[in-house]
Amino acid sequence: MECQWKPDEQGLQQILHLLKESQSPDTSTQRSVQQKLEQLNQYPDFNNYLIFVLTKLKTEDEPTRSLSGLILKNNVKAHYQNFPNGVSDFIKNECLQNIGDSSPLIRATVGILITTIASKGELQNWPELLPKLCLLLDSEDYNTCEGAFGALQKICEDSAEILDSDMLDRPLNVMIPKFLQFFKHSSPKIRSHAIACVNQFIISRTQALMLHIDPFIENLFALAGDEEPEVRKNVCRALVMLLEVRLDRLLPHMHNIIEYMLQRTQDQDENVALEACEFWLTLAEQPVCKEVLCGHLPKLIPVLVNGMKYSEIDIILLKGDVEEDEAIPDNEQDIRPRFHRSRTVAQQHEGGDSIEEEDDEDDLDDDETISDWNLRKCSAAALDVLANVFRDDLLLHILPLLKELLFHPEWLIKESGILVLGAIAEGCMQGMIPYLPELIPHLVQCLSDKKALVRSITCWTLSRYAHWVVSQPPDIYLKPLMTELLKRILDSNKRVQEAACSAFATLEEEACTELVPYLAYILDTLVFAFGKYQHKNLLILYDAIGTLADSVGHHLNKPEYIEMLMPPLIQKWNQLKDEDKDLFPLLECLSSVATALQSGFLPYCEPVYQRCVNLVQKTLAQAVVRSHTITHTHTHTLISLEYHMITFSVSQLHQTQPEFYEAPDKDFMIVALDLLSGLAEGLGGNIEQLVARSNILTLMYECMQDKMPEVRQSSFALLGDLTKACFQHVKPCIANLMPILGTNLNPELISVCNNATWAIGEISIQMGSEMQPYVPMVLQQLVEIINRPNTPKTLLENTAITIGRLGYVCPQEVAPMLQQFIRPWCTSLRNIRDNEEKDSAFRGICTMITVNPGGVVQVRHVILTDVSLSASTIENDPLYDYGCMLHTQNQVGDENWRHFSDQFPLPLKERLAAFYGV
Repeated sequence: MECQWKPDEQGLQQILHLLKESQSPDTSTQRSVQQKLEQLNQYPDFNNYLIFVLTKLKTEDEPTRSLSGLILKNNVKAHYQNFPNGVSDFIKNECLQNIGDSSPLIRATVGILITTIASKGELQNWPELLPKLCLLLDSEDYNTCEGAFGALQKICEDSAEILDSDMLDRPLNVMIPKFLQFFKHSSPKIRSHAIACVNQFIISRTQALMLHIDPFIENLFALAGDEEPEVRKNVCRALVMLLEVRLDRLLPHMHNIIEYMLQRTQDQDENVALEACEFWLTLAEQPVCKEVLCGHLPKLIPVLVNGMKYSEIDIILLKGDVEEDEAIPDNEQDIRPRFHRSRTVAQQHEGGDSIEEEDDEDDLDDDETISDWNLRKCSAAALDVLANVFRDDLLLHILPLLKELLFHPEWLIKESGILVLGAIAEGCMQGMIPYLPELIPHLVQCLSDKKALVRSITCWTLSRYAHWVVSQPPDIYLKPLMTELLKRILDSNKRVQEAACSAFATLEEEACTELVPYLAYILDTLVFAFGKYQHKNLLILYDAIGTLADSVGHHLNKPEYIEMLMPPLIQKWNQLKDEDKDLFPLLECLSSVATALQSGFLPYCEPVYQRCVNLVQKTLAQAVVRSHTITHTHTHTLISLEYHMITFSVSQLHQTQPEFYEAPDKDFMIVALDLLSGLAEGLGGNIEQLVARSNILTLMYECMQDKMPEVRQSSFALLGDLTKACFQHVKPCIANLMPILGTNLNPELISVCNNATWAIGEISIQMGSEMQPYVPMVLQQLVEIINRPNTPKTLLENTAITIGRLGYVCPQEVAPMLQQFIRPWCTSLRNIRDNEEKDSAFRGICTMITVNPGGVVQVRHVILTDVSLSASTIENDPLYDYGCMLHTQNQVGDENWRHFSDQFPLPLKERLAAFYGV
């Protein structure tokens, strides 16, 4: 029988020696141990030795035994399907026999091992596991009960979904009532485990829990005053989740729950206080928030404000007593990975810029280096969302506190007051306006406070009021704020530099061309910062420069500005290696600069263009294979372009030989494609020669078929931009490209679909009537998208424009479907600024109406707004529109026309009467 397996003494000693060595601090020793352990994996019973050390060698020290279990856990993760049956049975048996080990560390390790085996799909193949663990809960021995509960908690965390499935015959129907029995157990650890297990099933509204929801809530209330912090924390967590899924059950007790959460938000244990503070964030999202909370605001607001002070531990972690640290190199581990947001093409709206689908993260994460969520951040976030619920009613409770805080002599309290002022900015803006003429100058003064933490939070708070500052006379507010912020960009403290740079980027977005008079001064500061900044802040500096370019646009295209800005950027560009992730923010920055500088970027474009093409090609195709790996090539023919690509791309090599080849990092390719789009947009026709001398179209063809949506999204944006800039190079490839665009009109992937739609519209205008064969590939999908409920505005607008453009060049093919899209078409383009895209789309609709006037007869209540009959269109081609209007009027008859035209806004009626007498 396998369970009688005995280790060979010599082998056991060898493994123990390795386990001891692996605890050595020396990295080369660790590496050599790692290699030996990997070699031992070739022996089928190696894992028997590991479980033996964990469960049977009680004479060994606990860290060595636990380490043996963790190595076994990693082997289970990587190779479990290759374990012989005897080995896996032996491991399972040993785990269940030793779940009650006298050592908490060993019990926890066995629990982790059990849940790792269970998560490998083994819950089905280990039918005795759950019944056995549930049985062990009733053991008289505390260690056995606690060990079994620890394992069950991990299984509930890792496998919640499958526990509620028919596949396992719904074990939760037995487990949930069982867990509830332990809420009143004498041991706080067991009580805590029991709540934690049940908590895993709240958010998913698991039926087994919903059937016992009332006893669950009663038991929670009974534990509200538990002396064990871990129990109180789990009670708070449960109530926060129940607020989202079973508000109906909490409402009758809401007054008491709020009172309880107020106490817990001030709990001595910060983990409990943090969990309780989440309650206010979640409550703010519920429609009942205002009604149930308004009576509690006088108590709640001071509690949240108090929670916004830095704790002593925060200050130690933030090195808050270190004022000057600009010369200390950054710790590379502190630099968070940056994620590039792929290019999405959006329309410009009346009275403003394009509206992003996703809000920018103007969040309350002012303590970037403590990435952990803490009570200060949670309190500030709660105040922010509550300010958005109660609006100016909140000021009644905030203003008396603010007065005291903002002018307090103790820096710690003053700092928290400045954070409070920033947190309420969005929700209480209207009510704050009377106080801002006094407060903004006070904050600008605080920018030169002697405490770095005060200076940094002041940067953030001022950025939250940038919109108001920009709406005032610039000399009184914008100029002093900008001057002081630029000084802080050159602060001697790195945290202040970072906060000032981020705040300045926000100010740039709000001020836009208001900054033009100060450009020389701004560039002077930003360029000086290049030589001053350590690694982390350099990445934020790129963002501030890119945002400046986006905000002032072509005003940046002056020789003196270009001479200041481009040399340091190009110097960094030349220093960075192709595999350095710092290229991401620099490429993004250069993309904005190229778009703004337009022809001013010409002297720099060739090396930048070439490197982007190389980055795409490298990621896609190049794989230097080890000499013993066979490679073979085949040829992709793309119309007139031929390009020999290695079949084994890096990603294929990764799939076939993952131990030798890492998967390629496609972010490099995505950012490079986006910079190429920026170059095409900025340089226009000037990019033609660069495209002619490169294989970018072949590479783009490959990218358009990539598995990763972000790669396709960026390649479609580039296709649209190249279509506008140099269509002569795109045209020979259209037959290959159009079917790919058609298959990507899938609104489940909004940004991919959006960019594909926009590219089709651009291609239509260039192709003219030659677009005819491709209309069937795309029209049906476009009509479905425009009629789809809850489609984001950007996608609707681009779809409407593309349908109009297709109808403009191929009216006979598109007009028969007019009735299916005319209503949403008109609504979609209501707020878009007049531009050539809207113009061509509208002309398309007019042309289609002349081909199929019956298509609009039924649409009596469509509002053809000023957008669809824009002033510029009528002035450009009055005869054309006159023909359309009269034709439509004649076809639909006077009565229908009156119904139709009654919906027009007054300015449009007046213009039609003036131009056409209709």
